[in-house]
Amino acid sequence: MTKSAMSIKRHELLTHVSLSAANDAMDYGLPEDIAAQLGDNIANTISELFGGQNITFPRDYRFKLNQRDLQIYDAFKGNNYAELSQKYKMTERGIRKVIDRVHKRMIKEKQPTLFEFNDA
Repeated sequence: MTKSAMSIKRHELLTHVSLSAANDAMDYGLPEDIAAQLGDNIANTISELFGGQNITFPRDYRFKLNQRDLQIYDAFKGNNYAELSQKYKMTERGIRKVIDRVHKRMIKEKQPTLFEFNDA
């Protein structure tokens, strides 16, 4: 019986999750056998909770967004979308969105409020 490409990818993902969790657990002092059980349990839980769903993992992770977004914004020269998209492994459209989002956020932070309300 031949495994499908998706079956192989799924197995690789769950194996990687299991091994990564086990390695991190051992780094925190758990014995190897307990760490391996923990890793397997995490992979099984992911499989049970999200099995049958199509999920896309972006290359950029939420917890890195603010720092990365600011780096992109700081490196932006006005016309270097292609260069930044290669450097950050994003599409040019994604780079444009990041720059626009950071720019709007910076303007909002610098903009004084028109009315100040005192709840006292």
